[in-house]
Amino acid sequence: MPSKESDAGGPTHPGDFVRIDFDLWAETGGRTELLDTTRESVAQEAKSLDLEGRKWGPRAHLVGGSFFPRGIENSLIGVKIGETIEREFAPADAFGERDPDLIELFSMHEIQRLPEMRRDDAHLDLGSVLTINGRKGRVVTLTAARVRVDFNPPYAGRKVRGKFEVVERIAEPVEQIRAILELQYGRSAEFHIESHEKSLTIRIPDRSKFDLGWLAAKPRIIDQLRTLLKPHSIRIVEEYLTPAEGKPAEPAKGKTALPSEAAIAGEGEPGSTAEETSASKHAASKRPSRAAAKDE
Repeated sequence: MPSKESDAGGPTHPGDFVRIDFDLWAETGGRTELLDTTRESVAQEAKSLDLEGRKWGPRAHLVGGSFFPRGIENSLIGVKIGETIEREFAPADAFGERDPDLIELFSMHEIQRLPEMRRDDAHLDLGSVLTINGRKGRVVTLTAARVRVDFNPPYAGRKVRGKFEVVERIAEPVEQIRAILELQYGRSAEFHIESHEKSLTIRIPDRSKFDLGWLAAKPRIIDQLRTLLKPHSIRIVEEYLTPAEGKPAEPAKGKTALPSEAAIAGEGEPGSTAEETSASKHAASKRPSRAAAKDE
């Protein structure tokens, strides 16, 4: 359960919900590369992030959670509300050390047989990302006959520097629920949330009802609600209105989003905590199971 700190400016504890501003940089080859930031001005100056569709400003964060690597998460424990800290992290405390055994050599014949290389727009070059036996790797050397692929995480082996400001504590139950939705799924502002004593009700927006990303995130959201807020009951409500006679049913709004790398980590949803209509189950069963993992 998040701590009930009477002093709004007191230190953070594991399990606290806060909003943070941050800049995260990685050192490589004598230069620094911006990995992520909540500040638009920093991103524009670095010119290394895709700015389209991003939201700027303090982000909801669960102290001691899993958004950052463990070493970085631990550095945010005990930081006072309103305090800004700057830290450097060794590779072992950030994205891990590089493992030379994860750099493998393949014949050009093997590479050309991969599904992504059979597309009309297929292109192979240094830095190309390939999926081989379910693993994503980056091409690091390339000849007419051999391709060397590095399966290490993109930022493994790099020192990381971070600047963090803990802007405020999230204390209201509804806002804590919204923070969990934002961290695990996104688009939290579109959900209608009610909290009455120990009962929670979350109403699903139209464009999330058939969204594979939502179906994947829902078990983890329920697990975090149970663990952190400890409600007696959780209701996940999906409402489908029958259109008036002679009018076609309104299509679901927005595009279907694919689950992120984090979104496919959850396990099966406990049936006793969520209501799911037969319509959504039928839709999910007819859709291909895919996961979109963003390559850093």
